[in-house]
Amino acid sequence: MKKMFLLLVPLLFFNCTKTEVEEVIKEVEVDRIVTNTVIETVTITSTTVIAPEEYSFTRKGISTVYYTGQTARLDMATELKSAMNNISSTQTGIDNMFNQGIGFSDSSLDASGKKVGNKTAASPIASATVKPLFDGWITEFTTTVIPAVNDNITATSGVAGSYTEADGSRTVKVNAKGFELNQIFSKGLIGALQIDQIVNGYLSFSKLDGARQDHDDDVYAYTYPGQTEPSITKMEHYWDEGFGYLQGLDNQFASGLGDPSIGRDTANLNYYLNKVNSQTNEAGITDRIYKAFTIGRAAITAKDYDERDRQASIIASELSKVIGYKAQSYLRDAAEDIDNEDWADALHALSEAYGFILGLQFTKALDGSPYLTNQGVNELLDELSAGTGGFWERTPAELTAMADQLEQVTGLILE
Repeated sequence: MKKMFLLLVPLLFFNCTKTEVEEVIKEVEVDRIVTNTVIETVTITSTTVIAPEEYSFTRKGISTVYYTGQTARLDMATELKSAMNNISSTQTGIDNMFNQGIGFSDSSLDASGKKVGNKTAASPIASATVKPLFDGWITEFTTTVIPAVNDNITATSGVAGSYTEADGSRTVKVNAKGFELNQIFSKGLIGALQIDQIVNGYLSFSKLDGARQDHDDDVYAYTYPGQTEPSITKMEHYWDEGFGYLQGLDNQFASGLGDPSIGRDTANLNYYLNKVNSQTNEAGITDRIYKAFTIGRAAITAKDYDERDRQASIIASELSKVIGYKAQSYLRDAAEDIDNEDWADALHALSEAYGFILGLQFTKALDGSPYLTNQGVNELLDELSAGTGGFWERTPAELTAMADQLEQVTGLILE
């Protein structure tokens, strides 16, 4: 507090003589409060991610999106599915296709330098027990099932061969446990290849943030095909490769599709995503996933990593639903088929269920955990294939109980 003094003007008394004029001076104390006000300017930077309607991103007029390796691997998986049902196949031939990336009818696949085997169950979280299963199925189909089919052996419980439905509607080539191996193989790859590579590989925090410094510094590591100068960062390309494992056989600029009319059907995650979109209460899931991919990619360009991670979480949890729904739905289908004594249909459905159950360990729910761990998956698969006859010995009650268990652990309810 400061004190201030006021000087009062002299008082003049007009009735007095000059000498009597008295000058009166008073000092008056006045309290004065001095307040110092400091104005602080705070600058808040806010990033708004504006995503295009289509998955289309350019830099200086040149596209920054390509995923040719993913398209090649999905084409390879499609041909592998056919090879695992062809009685002219050989162990060496299928093994070369799977593990060496050669021997395909499309010569461009041989020249791509890509392989499916080395990307199967390849993420850090995947168990080393999974990849050997695929190699074993190749061996069993070519050394056990094919000879039995060529010898015209009718498959029964404990006996490999072929089995045709009474009305001739379906024929399956199965091992002694009733495994239709091309179905187990192809449905297994949807989880162990496509889901694992997207969810636990390219869109994982460790993969994306491992490229953060380069992305912050605008270091371009990839060159769009046909161009001469690199214009794509590692983080951008990793996200695009994840996108490619879903859309690699379909249109980049439209969600979903999975069109079976062009032969890209049941070896492809996108095909089953569309089934879930149309056959469950998940209508709109294809658009939600496509939008999340698009927003996440735009967030990367804007260097908004929190938004990137939010969208990656959405993609992981939504795509995981495909595995969760299809694993239980095929169990319920098989229970109905056995009730109707349609054993070819039942063995087919159980083989698809087996492949999708295998994929449950690669899923990631919103809490970041898989629907089932590797141990949980193996226990359920052992239960499904128990006994000398395996699938042949299952009852509708057993299969319904398994489906109910999956409904509980996934929280996904079929309507």
